[in-house]
Amino acid sequence: MTMRLRPAMLLATCALLAVTGAWPPVAATELRIPPIQFHQRTLSNGLQVLSVVDHSSPNVAVQMWYHVGSKDDPKGRSGFAHLFEHLMFKSTKHMHAEQMDRLTEDVGGANNASTGDDVTNYFEVVPSNYLQTLLWAEAERLSNLNVDQKNFQSERAVVEEEYRTRVLAQPYGKLFNAIDPYSYTTYPYKRPTIGSIKDLQAASLRDVINFHKTFYRPDNATLIVVGDFDQKQLDAWVDRYFGWIPKPALPVPPITVKEPARKKNLRYTVTSATAPLPAVALTWLIPPASHSADTIALQVAAALLARGDSSRLYQSLVYRHQVAQQVGADADGRIGPGLFVVYAILASGHQPAEAEKLLNEEIIWLATQPISTAELDKVKTQLLTSELEHRQTAQGVAFALGNATLIEGGPEHVNTDLAMLQKVSAADVHRVLQKYVTGARSVTIDYLPQATGAAAATANGEAK
Repeated sequence: MTMRLRPAMLLATCALLAVTGAWPPVAATELRIPPIQFHQRTLSNGLQVLSVVDHSSPNVAVQMWYHVGSKDDPKGRSGFAHLFEHLMFKSTKHMHAEQMDRLTEDVGGANNASTGDDVTNYFEVVPSNYLQTLLWAEAERLSNLNVDQKNFQSERAVVEEEYRTRVLAQPYGKLFNAIDPYSYTTYPYKRPTIGSIKDLQAASLRDVINFHKTFYRPDNATLIVVGDFDQKQLDAWVDRYFGWIPKPALPVPPITVKEPARKKNLRYTVTSATAPLPAVALTWLIPPASHSADTIALQVAAALLARGDSSRLYQSLVYRHQVAQQVGADADGRIGPGLFVVYAILASGHQPAEAEKLLNEEIIWLATQPISTAELDKVKTQLLTSELEHRQTAQGVAFALGNATLIEGGPEHVNTDLAMLQKVSAADVHRVLQKYVTGARSVTIDYLPQATGAAAATANGEAK
């Protein structure tokens, strides 16, 4: 966005630049963002359909979001939702295995999928004249997937290798994989999304078939189409390819457990045979993403702490004290209770306790001391710019709409969250940090190199 200066203002600004060598500070003003004009309807079988017509580019994004994630994995079968993400690319009654690649990549498009705690999504982008083909393909793998022993065994092996690559082979893979299991005591977020080799090996074909019947159904899915198409034609194709798929008689099993409030601080130790240096992570429980006012303010707090080299944690731990080589912070909003996470990967010669002390000091300082307008405006502008950049493509708009609908509680959030972000004040940052972080109990994970490579994790009780 370019700021236009009137002639008199331009002359005064140039004079100031000549004297001081710096541009004058410009107060941030709220950016008016045109709303995303989405169309919404629900088929008789329960399939939710969201669409946005945009003729600016001759392509279209097609996304299928299933309301199932790792929180829905069967007990003792962590990684099931992730496994099923892979199975959905295998054969169907009318499609060969991996044919989705041919329907997208061979016409200049792309496809992929991801599994999270709450959702599994499948997404494609193709030239808009291939929209009908993609709608047929998504309906086909929803209704006619071949869930057989051959596909099950091959994809289970792929997921197991993914676990070895992403968790065991990465120096700090075990640290980030341990955050959810140690941060939750009851809620099924405690099961890591990627799963475990032990649980995957224990799974059977019958388990997979039951999972498919339970969760992959039209009333547990949201279809999102964004791009260059005619709305009436889209509605007709959706009715044709998805409308006949029956809605199962049994309801989707709800999650009824509640994560209890933490009564004390807890500390755990995880060891690694591959990490060259120690690390430490701290977590606090935060409300669901549907509590927009709080979760958005917490996202701003996380950005103040760790977004970029000028952030508070980087300046303190990496630059001034030089106890860490990498720092991070995140406000992870979910359908259920989320997490506020900070971490530090240490520099040579330093231990987790040093970083933990500085992390807590910076959080307390941010929660209690004045925050300058310039610093607050900077991180809000960074967050806003990042989101607007993502929305420059049909795929990005579809992701924003899907996240608003499935995680935050409704598609209308796609048009309210950015305005809410721009209104976050220093008082809001203080309020949410004091309520959910400095005024709450933490879980601390010390991550230590272990020369022998023996895996261990021990609970050490209440932290000081």
